[in-house]
Amino acid sequence: MDKYKIETLGDNHISTSVRTPLRPDAFEKSDEEKIKNIQSYFTKIMEELGLDLTDDSLSGTPYRFAKMYVEELFYGLDPKNKPKISVFDNKYGYDKMLVEQNITINSSCEHHFLPITGKAHIGYIPKNKVVGLSKINRLVDYYAHRPQVQERLSLQILRDLQNTLETDDVIVVISAEHLCVSSRGIKDSNSFTTTIEYGGRFENERIKSDFLKLIGS
Repeated sequence: MDKYKIETLGDNHISTSVRTPLRPDAFEKSDEEKIKNIQSYFTKIMEELGLDLTDDSLSGTPYRFAKMYVEELFYGLDPKNKPKISVFDNKYGYDKMLVEQNITINSSCEHHFLPITGKAHIGYIPKNKVVGLSKINRLVDYYAHRPQVQERLSLQILRDLQNTLETDDVIVVISAEHLCVSSRGIKDSNSFTTTIEYGGRFENERIKSDFLKLIGS
């Protein structure tokens, strides 16, 4: 791919798949091996930038960087870290909208590896199953902690909840700031991006409107 296409793809935040692109051998190495290798690679990056790694303040940075990438920022890449989402029978027959608002989004743009920060709002209409509210937050956090584009993040959350709850009646809205927009390129620090994905009864304009009014209030 030439440099123009590389820049165009990144600046337009285009994704190529709903699934996070992963190599078949993505999890053959242990976290410890990955941290060791990334530490070595990042040492070279810092040296290429002309930084003096003998300085006390910088000497531990390659390790801290590597550990942060593997265990914190991108822990959501590894399926073993996916939270267990316990569902319960809807014994009391609740059949109205249930909404979880202002869920924190801390993610990273896959084109520049810069932060994406914002909020997610999720609603569903129960059928046979309901889920503990904190589990929705954990699921959002899991999918957010991988290199992402916002459209894919919305779809991954939506489809997982639809499968878990055994209903298509789910809606996901994410509003977020992208530092690859605010700190580089156009450097627009006031803009944010909103995505919306939904299915089932949320295709009904009245039901969808009720949800949007609720999160807007």
